[in-house]
Amino acid sequence: MKKLNIGIVGLGRLGKEYAKNIVFSVLNANLIAACSLNDEELEYAKNVLGLEHLYQSYEEMLANTQINAVVIITPTNHHADQIIKAVEAGHHVFCEKPLAINLEDCYRVEHVVEKHSKLITMLGFVRRYDLSYADAKMKLNEGLVGKAFFVRSQTVDKDVFAPFQIEFCTSGGGIFHDFNVHDIDLVHWYLEANIVKVWALGGAYRFKEFEEAGDADNTMAMCELDNGTTAMIAASRVSSFGHNTLTEIVATEGNLKIGDPPLKNRVQISDKHGVRSECVETFYERFQHAFLLQIQDFVDCVLENKQPELTMKNATRATLVATALTKSFKENKIIHIQDLEKKTELK
Repeated sequence: MKKLNIGIVGLGRLGKEYAKNIVFSVLNANLIAACSLNDEELEYAKNVLGLEHLYQSYEEMLANTQINAVVIITPTNHHADQIIKAVEAGHHVFCEKPLAINLEDCYRVEHVVEKHSKLITMLGFVRRYDLSYADAKMKLNEGLVGKAFFVRSQTVDKDVFAPFQIEFCTSGGGIFHDFNVHDIDLVHWYLEANIVKVWALGGAYRFKEFEEAGDADNTMAMCELDNGTTAMIAASRVSSFGHNTLTEIVATEGNLKIGDPPLKNRVQISDKHGVRSECVETFYERFQHAFLLQIQDFVDCVLENKQPELTMKNATRATLVATALTKSFKENKIIHIQDLEKKTELK
């Protein structure tokens, strides 16, 4: 079996999960190198993953001629430069979402990727690989519920993770970039159009530390698309019962709803507290199988020399809308996407 040799940069909470998938579950891939500034993460790569090529310098890892592809699971503010360096070094690239936290960086990546069009580059919009989300797209394409005209989508984390997120909300671009790029991509995917106008509201209702950082713990936004359809996108860091990601698609002949309620399994508990069901705790628990399918698809795309369905332009569009939502929230006004694009072009 032909195998793809991969180097990974970033072995934090999510990076470890990617690494374990590549090592133990993706049969046509070899994880041969890891890069991190954290000594404990490199020890993990050596002792748990069995890797011999360990680096604290990203550039040194890229110079390893045995590597064919790079997997980037680092903070968002590093994504653009690391993608560009990997592509210019001749490597295929998978990078976690979002592409960047500003449009200038997105356009820089697009330009370099276009110049190296023979290389495979993929962004990690994992919900497209979830079996339920993919099935909903198939049912829409088949016309099962008619023509979709409204999408309501939300990303909601359990409250116990909020204190951890305070530290990274700036480097990650804030709640719209970190949470809602998934919802934005789904809106574009399901409604087959682009968001052109947004109005975002919200605040730091429980964790005032987010307000001090210029961010929020709860937000909601109304969106208009260029084909006349609409969407409502929400985010929250303060769910008391679990990770509560859900999407509803309203169409002319019916509705599709994905992930509501966020059940952990099909067990119903009846006890002194009443009748209840347990919920998933984290985003990774909810999308664990999708993460595996996603990295497997990247490896297959490289080995079969085929570009993935989701392009860098799709990723840029998600960042563009997340940037508009952030601007709308901070300035408390409606933002037209076209105006934001023009201002970026002028720079």
